[in-house]
Amino acid sequence: MNTDFFRIAAVSPAVNVADCDFNAEKIIDVCHRLHKKGVQLAVFPEMSVTAYSCADLFHSSTLLVAAERALMKIAQMSLSAPGMIIIVGAPLRTSAGVANCGVVIANGEILLAVPKSYVPNYNEFYECRWWTNDDNIESAISIQGKSVPISANQLIKAGDVKIGIEICEDLWAPLPPSTNMAMVGAQIIVNLSASNDLIGKYEYLTSLIRQQSSRCLSAYVYASAGYGESTTDLVFDGKTIIAENGKILAANNRFNMDENVVIADVDIDIINHDRRRNTTFRQCATRWMPIMTELPVNVNPHDGELLRTVDPHPFVPSDSSRLDERCREIISLQSLGLCRRLQAAHSNKAVVGISGGLDSTLALIVAADAFDRLNRDRSDIIGVTMPGFGTTDRTYNNALVLMKSLGITMREISVVSAVKQHFSDIGHNPDVHDVTYENAQARYRTMLLMDIANKENGIVIGTGDLSELALGWATYNGDHMSMYGVNAGVPKTLVRHLVGWYASQTDNADTAAALRDVLDTPISPELLPADSEGNIAQLTEDLVGPYELHDFFLYHFVRYGESPKKIFRLACIAFEGVYSADTIRQWLRKFFSRFFSQQFKRSCLPDGPKVGSVCLSPRGDWRMPSDATAALWLAEIDTL
Repeated sequence: MNTDFFRIAAVSPAVNVADCDFNAEKIIDVCHRLHKKGVQLAVFPEMSVTAYSCADLFHSSTLLVAAERALMKIAQMSLSAPGMIIIVGAPLRTSAGVANCGVVIANGEILLAVPKSYVPNYNEFYECRWWTNDDNIESAISIQGKSVPISANQLIKAGDVKIGIEICEDLWAPLPPSTNMAMVGAQIIVNLSASNDLIGKYEYLTSLIRQQSSRCLSAYVYASAGYGESTTDLVFDGKTIIAENGKILAANNRFNMDENVVIADVDIDIINHDRRRNTTFRQCATRWMPIMTELPVNVNPHDGELLRTVDPHPFVPSDSSRLDERCREIISLQSLGLCRRLQAAHSNKAVVGISGGLDSTLALIVAADAFDRLNRDRSDIIGVTMPGFGTTDRTYNNALVLMKSLGITMREISVVSAVKQHFSDIGHNPDVHDVTYENAQARYRTMLLMDIANKENGIVIGTGDLSELALGWATYNGDHMSMYGVNAGVPKTLVRHLVGWYASQTDNADTAAALRDVLDTPISPELLPADSEGNIAQLTEDLVGPYELHDFFLYHFVRYGESPKKIFRLACIAFEGVYSADTIRQWLRKFFSRFFSQQFKRSCLPDGPKVGSVCLSPRGDWRMPSDATAALWLAEIDTL
């Protein structure tokens, strides 16, 4: 069975209170439709067979028997939806009283009942009036003459996927049962709920779901009671939510008067990866592992079109308000790191090479912010523009405007004559525009910056970004080197947004205009001569590929350890209509080839702040031998 993805539906159908036949028909109807969509697990609300708000009717044997008949009816229906696990809520008779249960049905059978662990009896909840908890229940009960195991300490096992069940209040407990379930391997936790709505409750609930799925490194599936429940005192809004590792994958629009259904493909591979990687999770699982049993269930393999959003720009929040907050936070992290480094190094000044490109512009913005925080004059930032063989008027003028408008000290040192002398010294023909021609300029510029920093009792601020580090798109001991690399944790796709954000925040019109032009300028190292019309001739993305693709590859490879085959599949979905499959495959091969071959540059990186979940510092997140081979990964790409 393909265990990369598992298709799940959270359902809140319309109900009639105490009308088990009506409710069963609603469940059966939606299950038929979900089966056609390839759903492997369908989760319904707490007491979905009877409705939650039956109150003292739960004492009626008529209702309890009708609920059992409805369960048998749903089980019979499941024969026509083979390979799909159905979990519904129902009251079940036990020797200790009535239990509030999640009932597992699949392939024509009622397989398991899981009782609610925590029965609330406060505020609007009076559940102890009707239900017993799992501590008082025997190991098996009879449903219409059939013996069914009942236990809160049992998981469902569908191939390599384990599923745990908790009910409503269980999530709100100080120690939710789902925590123990995750410790013994449950990658999916389902919650059958009947949570009424109150002002502000939804926001708190979604934060609980995010946090629990994040702490448990799991998927969390939440299905709550909706329209048709009694409104004598409460209103139920029909919440259906599917989360994964702290992120909401799917959620419905609440307050619908019909059924609410959300479907998502949960990435089991990501969950397993994070559990392998997270030592705290493993230690906790070893220390507190409870005793639980597993119930094997046959389910259909996952196939077909993927039902989840694949973000083409995983480093960049799609929501504008979150993006604003993220940009402010990142620049603050970069700035604060630089503040501390300046103080620790007893440096009076900062030296930044200003090219008029994106990366050096962001580094300059960060330096200006750091000096403001330290209450130091920005004139102690020395910006150095170093025109070379490929410098264009556009980038040169933008560099000058930015330095002047931000109030820093400006220096201009042409590298042309010195590099020509260097060519003569090493016997290089300046008409040969090879790697020597390019790297000589980058290394000479770095030497100038380092020497100026020594002379001025300052430090050199690195400008290279995370994407360039991943690709090794830097001259070794040239722009690769600095005394503090403020951009080392920021990918290229995010650099662009940070510069754009600062342009929208500044009240200096000259600064804003120059920043916007920097954003419109093609990305280039400007190491080769301009064309006949004075325009940039050397375009980085023509050489190494689109940065938005490389950032996508980087995120999925480093953050989740995903294979080239899976990254390719996801990229084809994320960039459909933007890049062809052949183009994606071409640049995916380039990414892995360069990522492996250029590790030696990352193995000796200068210090720099981590700002996101992906970082390539050899002292932190990424440790890799410089002579590792990419053969396995490239061979897989060649089969795509």
